[in-house]
Order: sequence, then structure tokens, then C-alpha cells
Amino acid sequence: MSTRTPHRPPATEPVTEPVEATVGGSVVGRLADELWDAVSVADEKAAVEVVLGALERGVDPESVLLDVIARVQGKVGEEWAANRIGVAQEHAATAINERAVAALSRHPAALTTPTRGRITVACVDGEWHALPARLLAEVLTLRGWRVDYLGAQVPAPHLIAHLHRTDSDAVALSSSIATRLPTAHAAITACQAVGVPVLVGGAAFGPDGRYAALLDADAWAPDARTAADRLAAGPLPRPRGDHQQLDDLPHLADQEYTLITRNSASLVRGVFTALQDAFPAMRTYSEVQLERTAEDLAYIVEFLATALYLGDEELFAGFIAWTAQILTARGVPASSLPPTLAVLARELKDFPRAIRILERGAEALTPVDHRTAESRS
Repeated sequence: MSTRTPHRPPATEPVTEPVEATVGGSVVGRLADELWDAVSVADEKAAVEVVLGALERGVDPESVLLDVIARVQGKVGEEWAANRIGVAQEHAATAINERAVAALSRHPAALTTPTRGRITVACVDGEWHALPARLLAEVLTLRGWRVDYLGAQVPAPHLIAHLHRTDSDAVALSSSIATRLPTAHAAITACQAVGVPVLVGGAAFGPDGRYAALLDADAWAPDARTAADRLAAGPLPRPRGDHQQLDDLPHLADQEYTLITRNSASLVRGVFTALQDAFPAMRTYSEVQLERTAEDLAYIVEFLATALYLGDEELFAGFIAWTAQILTARGVPASSLPPTLAVLARELKDFPRAIRILERGAEALTPVDHRTAESRS
């Protein structure tokens, strides 16, 4: 197994926004370059100066948020994935971008008076990537909404308690990591049960919103501009009150997701022990490497469980292929992944859906023989 795998599962798509032609791509492009130069060396003062300087020169605040800050945050993720910056640098850059957003929100050019309704913006419980939600909250504020921004990792009971105390027209729920989708589903259903419609966004829901539809969200948006436009276009449809989670995912009746989730710790331990025989290189690992390997196994099981929940083999295959790319970028052989999937399959021999998902993951690691493909064409 790997010894330097990612510190978290992937946020399958970077946080990016289109550049508005009215702003001028060259202007915001230069601003984004300047902001990147600042955040890449953890220079908070310079970063804030770039953002406030743009406002002083008349650049629209929404464009600064989405065409400059969001673009730079996307590059932060890309640089981390390519192993050109480390975890500490990534966290520092993100923190500086968040403080730049805060500075922008206090600038006179960004001050607005609410003229629309009330929107609650929150991240799914367990989702710590708060910047996309914060960007949406700021955009909605700029457009005249009264916004309750609840931040990262909001447990569903606290979200519902907030809705009972307020008169929100809708909830905008953000999630970047696919493994948070079962939790997102529970939050969506809970909000709808109290009569509040839910708009979802973030990479976790898929680039085309497929998981938003699967989990019966009331609306989906691929980015903050589209989300703000959708909310401005008119009220979201009121949810029906009798909706249950199992209505959306009848395949959960086979209990595979429940059993694997409930026993995930023992499953990871069993695979870890068996993998030492299946992958002899593990016998030379240091204590730190073994700890990392156990963490990696836990991530794989978590993504397997999520794929079971959604009934989507491609989600797991995409995660495994992504993991192989990350390992390769870090100079770590991805050769541990096939035996890991094989051991998992043996441990889960009585779970037919899990077996199919694991087989699809193994297929994603098989290189295409282009000569064979050409000979068949």
C-alpha cells in the first residue's frame, strides 16, 4: 500500500468559475496571477492588497470573488494534486484566500442592503472545505439576499434547529467530497421535511449534478453564479412532506451499505493483516508508513461504502484511478492498489454489489493495450 497518500479524499473538481467577458479576461487574469504569487508564499498582506486594490480600481466585487479568488483556490488544489505544494502550503493558501474574502466583504464597494429573501448557506456535516460555500454566501449578499452563513461541518440537527428559528426561503448546501453524500442526503431530506427546499452544489454532486438528482435535491448549480441566478429566477419548488431517504435509493434494502459501514473498522483491520501477505513490500514499511497505509485503507473502504450507497460503480472507479495518479505524482508506486482491491473482494465475498464495484475499480487500473485496440478496429 502507499506510504504518502493524500491526506483526504479528492474533491473531484476544483473550485473554478468562468471569467465574465464584461470584466475583461486579461484584467482578472493578471489579478489572479498576482494573488497566486502572494498566496503561494503565504503573504497575507500582499494578497489582501491585491483584492482591495482591485476593488479600488472598480473591478466588480463578484468578479473578484469568482474570477480571481476562486480561480486561485482552484490552482491551489491543482498544485497540491501535482505534488508541487505540500499540505501545509495548501492550508496556508486557503486560509489566506478566506481572509481575502473577509476583507472584501467589509469594503465599501461590497456593502449592500438586503432587498430579497433569506437564504441559509451551510456545508454538509463532515465537510471542512468551507470556501466554496463562503463564496456563494458573499455573492448572494452582493445580490441583495439576507444570508445566514453557517460555515463548515454543520450537523443536520443544528441546521434544522436554525431553520426552525428563522424564515429561510431555501438552504444552499455545499459539499466537495463524495464520501459526504450519504450525510448530505440525510440533511436534504431533513430540510425538506420541515418545508424548506434545498439547492446543492460542490464537486461531490458530480460535474453534471447527477448525485443531486439521485438524492432528490430541489435544485443543483455547478457554480456560485448559476446558483445565485437560479435563486433570483424564482422560488424553489416546495418539497413534499412524505419524502423518505429510501424512496430515492431502493437498492439500500440489500443492507450492503449498512453492514460495511457498521463494520468498517474491523474490515480495515482484516484487510491490513491480509495485505501483508498479498503485498510483501509492506513487511519493510516503517511505523509511519504502516499508519499511512491503514489510513489509505480506511479511505478506500469509505469510498466503497459511498459507491454502494449511491449504487454507482463509476464513483469508486474514478476514486481509484485518481488515487493512482496522486501516488504516481508523489513518486509512490501504485502497484499496491490491485492487491488491496483483491483482498477486499475476498473479505467481502458475500456482498455481490461490493464485489462488482471492486472489480470496476480494478478495471480502472488496467492500462489500455493500444496495439490490441488498434488491431481490433
